[in-house]
Amino acid sequence: MIRHLLIATDGSPLSEDAARKAIDLAKSLGARITAMTVSLPYGTFTANYVLVGDTEYTYNQECRSRAEQYLAVIKKAAAAAGVACDEVHTFNDQAHAAIIDIARQRGCDLICMASHGRSGLTGMIVGSVTMKVLTHSRIPVLVWR
Repeated sequence: MIRHLLIATDGSPLSEDAARKAIDLAKSLGARITAMTVSLPYGTFTANYVLVGDTEYTYNQECRSRAEQYLAVIKKAAAAAGVACDEVHTFNDQAHAAIIDIARQRGCDLICMASHGRSGLTGMIVGSVTMKVLTHSRIPVLVWR
């Protein structure tokens, strides 16, 4: 029986929509949720222009601020639905590994997330966090697209 869902978000509208659907599922099951988001550590190779001029402190503060905004959307929707919600923000250069680790550490029965459906060259370059979670997780994964 599913009692604890992990909802991974990147703050995108697709992730927010998937989170709302996961909250509805949690409510129907009488389950609780853990909402999480992952930020790249300072200095990790990325196409993100923000890293070029920021100090590590400034970068980390901006990441925390964005994470609070992303997680607040889920927390607010969960509260409105009467679903218990914990929040996690972590720094990891492998988002898929962080999602799987947090789900395992928190005893989650199901990982819920969105897929952006990137394909072609963009899919190869950017990669798919969702695909990596699906490939490496031993916990069931529910994907909304």
